[in-house]
Amino acid sequence: MIETTTTSRPVEPDDVKPRLLLVEDDDGDAFLVTELLDESDWRWDVLHVQSVAEATAALAAHHDCVLLDLGLPDAQGLDALRAVLDAAGQAAVVCLTGLDDAHRGVAAVAAGAQDYLVKGKVDGELLHRALRYAVERRRAEEQSRQLYESRIRATENARLERGLLPQPHMRSADLDIVTRYRPGRDSLLGGDFYDVVETPDGAVHLVVGDVAGHGPDEAALGVALRIAWRALVLSGMPTEQVLPVLQDVLVAERRTAETFTTACMLTVPPGRREALLWLAGHHVPFGLDPEPHLLPATTRGPALGLLPQPAWAPLRLELPESWRIMVFTDGLFEGRVGDGPRRLGKEGLLEMVRESPAVGDSPALIDDVLQQVIALNGGPLTDDVAVVTVGYPATAHGRSAG
Repeated sequence: MIETTTTSRPVEPDDVKPRLLLVEDDDGDAFLVTELLDESDWRWDVLHVQSVAEATAALAAHHDCVLLDLGLPDAQGLDALRAVLDAAGQAAVVCLTGLDDAHRGVAAVAAGAQDYLVKGKVDGELLHRALRYAVERRRAEEQSRQLYESRIRATENARLERGLLPQPHMRSADLDIVTRYRPGRDSLLGGDFYDVVETPDGAVHLVVGDVAGHGPDEAALGVALRIAWRALVLSGMPTEQVLPVLQDVLVAERRTAETFTTACMLTVPPGRREALLWLAGHHVPFGLDPEPHLLPATTRGPALGLLPQPAWAPLRLELPESWRIMVFTDGLFEGRVGDGPRRLGKEGLLEMVRESPAVGDSPALIDDVLQQVIALNGGPLTDDVAVVTVGYPATAHGRSAG
């Protein structure tokens, strides 16, 4: 049987009555609790239930505190407490014990209760004070937990950022490199990664990748792939061999056979008038000059990790005297447009880039597009976003290396 009562002390209009779930199978003891609460200067909303089963069902709704008798018909002692704690959420739990088993109260506190009271040794003020202190103590514990998790998340993000988001490794000054990364809604970096490396021959290599999924395992795999890619490029491995070896790394490091990674790799030789583009299941980058457009995608290959012996062929791009290329992960265009199911999509993103007032300025363009995409989505994006632009501006013609 479930009964709801409100202790009768008046409250000020702005007061919020705390909600108490009283779990007590003895109607007399339950009546005594409400009477004792009436003796205090605070008013409580009391919901009375008589079993652990009724309590766990009632805890689906918010309660500030649970006053739990440790001797119930369907559960006794710590078994009753554990069942209630599992369902209590952020509610504080105070236990009631008999005169002969006060030791169970001590054990209950050790098991997770905020406090315990002995029947027959409680007056109204003591009961009220114990419940209020328990609520405040539980709130303090929750705040400490959230602070700890926030610090752990910040530490983890910093560690992952060093692995996923490196500084471009450049020797020359003739190319403009702009990078941006925006984590998903939970603010923890996922499996998107990028890197830019210039080799001793003056060629510049760029990679943007996206490990399928979102979480610490995907982020760790993204770090492994990014570091492996840089090591392969700096070792002088021919570019046509990099993606096959990167797939071997993925297969060796992934936790499940279903995990795959899309990747876009771009190589710009020293002359800066052509580029080689590899697409491994990745969407097509944008060329930004003379106006934003999709680059060709006639040689697109499968994502890393999907086929046992895939092959990727490069697309040779002829570049104008001045050019910019924008490579990004799919989180940039998979956000929603308003409250409906419609997504922005690649065409919508391309149109947004074309119409941006900052289209001629790569850093400002990326920042403007990110702000617009988030605004259209109505808040933070679900997926991570990595964006890299590489450009050869008119002012770089004849610029010395160094």
